[in-house]
Amino acid sequence: MNTFSRLRWPFKAILIALPVIAFSYFAINDGWFANGDDSQVDRALTSGRSTGMPAPSPDDPAAAQVKGREAKVSEGRMFAYQPEKPVDGKLKGVVEVGATGFNSFVVNMDKNRRWEVVSKDFGQSLAYEGLATTEDIRVGLKKYISMMFDKGVKSRDVHFIISSGAQKEPKTGVIAAELKKMGFVVNLVTAEQEGKLALKSALPESYYGSAFVTDIGSGNTKISWMNAANMMAEEAPGSKYYEKEKTDASVYEEVKAKAGKIPQRNREVCFIIGGTPYDLAKQHRNGEERYTVLNAPDTYAADKPKTKSGLNIYKAIQDATGCDTFVFDWDANFSIGFLLQLPY
Repeated sequence: MNTFSRLRWPFKAILIALPVIAFSYFAINDGWFANGDDSQVDRALTSGRSTGMPAPSPDDPAAAQVKGREAKVSEGRMFAYQPEKPVDGKLKGVVEVGATGFNSFVVNMDKNRRWEVVSKDFGQSLAYEGLATTEDIRVGLKKYISMMFDKGVKSRDVHFIISSGAQKEPKTGVIAAELKKMGFVVNLVTAEQEGKLALKSALPESYYGSAFVTDIGSGNTKISWMNAANMMAEEAPGSKYYEKEKTDASVYEEVKAKAGKIPQRNREVCFIIGGTPYDLAKQHRNGEERYTVLNAPDTYAADKPKTKSGLNIYKAIQDATGCDTFVFDWDANFSIGFLLQLPY
């Protein structure tokens, strides 16, 4: 066989493949903005960030193969973004009554809403196990408050919020009543508000046009993104849905449908927070890094029902969006987002 004959078949293969490649590239659905509400963010929308073409449709078999390869490559990736430090800031504190206990955060925040965490404390409350008395609750709250005072937070800058998941617990009313007796204002937040507050905390402005936020909580999951100058938020089941006798399949489909509303252009990166993402990220965190890129959901083993359910939610979001970069933020949460939307 002469040289031309040997080369003829590779050239034919290339000529056949080129139209397929071109069609696959230009057939990608480059969505823009979904219908939004009228709620405004505190600052104007920045130009955003674009690092490449939109993610392929999760329903495309070829795209699924590509996503599988990318997921393997994603293991051990670094996320280089670093937020700006606050300048001449002041300390603010928040105590969150969550679905599984009390959490508290102290942040240093400046007038431009740049912030950094000074301290964070996570505690378990017996209130949800039916064993705590009102005195136990009062003592626990005083402990968190005194810790904030010790760090320099002024009394007027200490705030209390009760999450949407916690509001579904019978004991929450008792906790709120004790807080009011102690002279504090109790702020109740809805799941939609939590999604928007999580976005305020976790989503850098430079990613407004290319990323979304997911908060996988015990009581519910919040998915949020920017739509022009509006914040959009969707609520889905949380990682303890198994206690409500919901099946993995039904929750997967529900979460996938909610995540499918995210515009294509916002699917490059997902900033993810919450209990299950925390458990996954701590398995391979590099030192004290602020951001840890999660591996694909099917690479993790679930040894607890809550983790198994959380992975099911994570997989549904990945399958719906085609996003392969899920970045866990070790500092952000909706409670800090609450502080960011208050007057300075």
